[in-house]
Amino acid sequence: MSTATAGFVGLGIMGLPMAKNLLDAGYDVVGHNRSAEPVEELVAHGGEDGGSPAGVAERSDVVFLCLPDSPAVEDVVLGEGGEPDPVIDGVSDGMTLVDHSTISPTVAEAVAERLADEGVDALDAPISGGESGAIEGTLSIMVGGDEDVLAEHVDALEVMGETVTHCGPSGAGQTTKACNQIVVSAQMVAVSEALVFAHNAGADLEAVVDAISGGAAGCWTLDNRAESMIRGEFDPGFFAEYQYKDLRIATDAGEAFGSPMPQTELAHELYKSMVQNDMGRDDNSGVMQVLEMLAGEQARVDGPD
Repeated sequence: MSTATAGFVGLGIMGLPMAKNLLDAGYDVVGHNRSAEPVEELVAHGGEDGGSPAGVAERSDVVFLCLPDSPAVEDVVLGEGGEPDPVIDGVSDGMTLVDHSTISPTVAEAVAERLADEGVDALDAPISGGESGAIEGTLSIMVGGDEDVLAEHVDALEVMGETVTHCGPSGAGQTTKACNQIVVSAQMVAVSEALVFAHNAGADLEAVVDAISGGAAGCWTLDNRAESMIRGEFDPGFFAEYQYKDLRIATDAGEAFGSPMPQTELAHELYKSMVQNDMGRDDNSGVMQVLEMLAGEQARVDGPD
């Protein structure tokens, strides 16, 4: 498969390192992004500029997509938002589109149906693991769609992800990602709440992190974000505004399927508060700042890591 040409549309904080990993694995990669700088970086790394979403599709055997939301996917793939050269204008029979964006399961199904009319297979394959996972090729990839189509492209997916899981038919990858974001947001809020409480109670924050990380409270957030949180370092690995968007998807789906989501609704409101307070481009662990605003205290330690 490493002799195949992979298209990659959406070279953002996640997409660009994923595309670079494909190049490093021996794939020819043709890319496109709304802004020019990431494309230039891809070209400097050995890739090619596709010029447009359709241009990428015309020159590729498989197109990977990593975009911010459902409207962006509908526009870039189908041209439903004014994109003059959408992916669908450049596809050919027998191609596959693999969408790593996090979008509504119903939108994923609709896009797949429209592409099927053109003889194109589609996999919804949202990702988890943050920027570090994208750089290191250790993402978790949750895939919805035909299992045989997944088998054709699993080698490329394993370049970008450590875990590739088939979750069911079209849309099931997005449903699984919603489950992932429910748990991630719960962790972020719980760790934030615990750290603010520990600070207000006069405990040593570093000692608290060390103590609870090794017990039943141990989780990804404590292992990967707590040390930066208590230093007020919220440079993005995953934008808070994207977390907010993902939680909207989850709560909308919960409403549609009659599934109670009390914890997720609370997290949704806290991330909404981040966006409304101009914190949307902070890391999603920055939800701690909302808890600090409510408490009137910052939970911080001094000194280097």
